[in-house]
Amino acid sequence: MGRVIIPKKHLVAKVSIPKTQEPEKSLIVLLKKHSGRDSSGTISMRHQGGRQKRFYRIIDFKRNKRDSVGTVLTIEYDPNRNAHIALIQYEDNEKRYILAPKDLKIGGTVISGENAEIKLGNALPLRNIPVGIEVHNIELYPGQGGKMVRGAGTTALVVAKDETFVQVKLQSGTVRKFFADCYATVGVVGNVEHKDRVIGKAGRKVLMGVRPTVRGTAQNPRSHPHGGGEGRSGEGMHPKTPWGKSARGTKTGKKYSWVKKFIVKGN
Repeated sequence: MGRVIIPKKHLVAKVSIPKTQEPEKSLIVLLKKHSGRDSSGTISMRHQGGRQKRFYRIIDFKRNKRDSVGTVLTIEYDPNRNAHIALIQYEDNEKRYILAPKDLKIGGTVISGENAEIKLGNALPLRNIPVGIEVHNIELYPGQGGKMVRGAGTTALVVAKDETFVQVKLQSGTVRKFFADCYATVGVVGNVEHKDRVIGKAGRKVLMGVRPTVRGTAQNPRSHPHGGGEGRSGEGMHPKTPWGKSARGTKTGKKYSWVKKFIVKGN
C-alpha cells in the first residue's frame, strides 16, 4: 500500500507549548505499568499494555495553598491526561502543578482562598462564585480535592445558590447540587483542540498503551457470544460483551443510588 494522505481539513494546528527540558523533578514519580492486570496477575481490563515509560506529574487538585500568590512559570504537556498543566511558583518558592485553564498565560498569577478575585485560574468556594461563571476542578466534598470537570475543554456553569448547596450545570447538561463550601477553579480547562486530534496510525495507539481490539464476530464461539458460524455471519443476537452483558442501548447505572439526591435535572 502507498502512503495514506490525510486531507488538510482533518489536520489540527499544533498548540504551541513552550518547550521545557524536563518536568519539575520534585513533582514527578515513576508511573508503574500494570498492563490491565490486577493484584493476582489476571487481566481485569482488556486491551491494555505496551505503552511507553511515563512519569506521573503530581497535580494540586486541592488548591490548598491559601492566600498565596502564584506565578505561572510554564505550560506543559502531560502524558497522563488530555489537559495541559501549568507549573506555579508561590511566594515562598514552593512549586506546584495545576490544570492549565484556557487562555492562562506564562507570567500570569493565580491565587486560592475565600476572598480570591473572580479571575481565570483562581480557586475559591462555590458559595463565593457568582451565578453565570464557568468553573472546573470541582470538589465533591470540602477539602477532598477537585474530582469533577477535569478533562480538556470541559467546563461547568454555576446556575443557582442557597445557604447549603450550589447548583452547577455540568458538561453533560445535568444540573447537580454541590456543597457550598466545595472549592472550584474559575475558567475552562485548556487544550480545547484535543477533541479534534487525529491519531493517524495504530502504532501511536500502542505507544499510548492501547492494544488491538478484535471484533466478537471474528472470534471463536467459546471466546465470545457473537463468535462462530460459517463464513461472515452476523451476531444473531443483541450486542453483548464476552460475559453476556448487554453492550449497547441498555442503561447500566444503578437504579437506586445515594448520588441521585444531588441531581436536580438529568441530561
